[in-house]
Amino acid sequence: MSLDCSSAFVIVAGDVMLDRYWFGDSTRISPEAPVPVVHVRRTRDVAGGAANVAINAVNLGARTTLLSIVGDDQDGRSLRSLLESANVQCAFLHDAALQTTVKLRVISRNQQIVRADFEQRPDHELLLPLVARFHEKLESCKTVVFSDYGKGGLVHLGLMMEAGRAAGSTILIDPKGHDYSIYRGATVVTPNRDEFAQAAGKWTDESDFERRAFALRDSLELAALLVTRSEEGMSLFLEGRHIRIPAQAREVYDVSGAGDTVIATMAAAMGAGHNVESAARLANVAAGIVVGKVGTAPITLEELNQHV
Repeated sequence: MSLDCSSAFVIVAGDVMLDRYWFGDSTRISPEAPVPVVHVRRTRDVAGGAANVAINAVNLGARTTLLSIVGDDQDGRSLRSLLESANVQCAFLHDAALQTTVKLRVISRNQQIVRADFEQRPDHELLLPLVARFHEKLESCKTVVFSDYGKGGLVHLGLMMEAGRAAGSTILIDPKGHDYSIYRGATVVTPNRDEFAQAAGKWTDESDFERRAFALRDSLELAALLVTRSEEGMSLFLEGRHIRIPAQAREVYDVSGAGDTVIATMAAAMGAGHNVESAARLANVAAGIVVGKVGTAPITLEELNQHV
């Protein structure tokens, strides 16, 4: 079941960020506080959030446009450069008053020591032009991903969802928060285990989990609900069916960006004509590959096709 996404055209909209990594060694404790001292030996910047979704989709062969907002700052320019070098078409708004979101992680011996976040929410009025750009892109694209990291970039999601449904688009959502009502009418929503619990409540056993999942799918009028469950694999809920997809047996180094890879693979596959079950199985394989990498790291088509 190899993947060919050359016919797929995907729109990604949502919260973008720059994932910054400082790598080094730690051999002593600071005399100033009981924390390790890390001698930083190298640094790396990679695209994160919705930007990582876009790069994953491009790497799988899909033509991809990314809609978001960044600051008029060096971090925003660095992020755009990373994306354009990966062949992502950037349809960005730039706000001089906004700081581009940066997540800084300090890594020692493949372990994250600390993470520092630099972020602020954009003004919702400044985001209105994204809705117009979204309408324009829908004329040539019918596969849409909304990557919601809760940073304010999707404040006008309702308007874009309405436009996507009217255009008959396949709409995939990586959700955030406990209220999923704004996602009603999407094609697929892909929460991880913790995100699902926030929306549907804690479950007591597998039967209760199924009951809550079917209820959430039905209440949101989804074609499918895909819950990623870490070592338990994935659970895909269609009308009256629960399809269990076992986890790929690989060593886990870092789950950063795994959800981005899942939804990007789903979008690229469905945009290329795969049904939702086939796309979910491909996404499961892709996730099993990226969690074996350190840091936010996108999948490649060659890697995926080697394992399917």
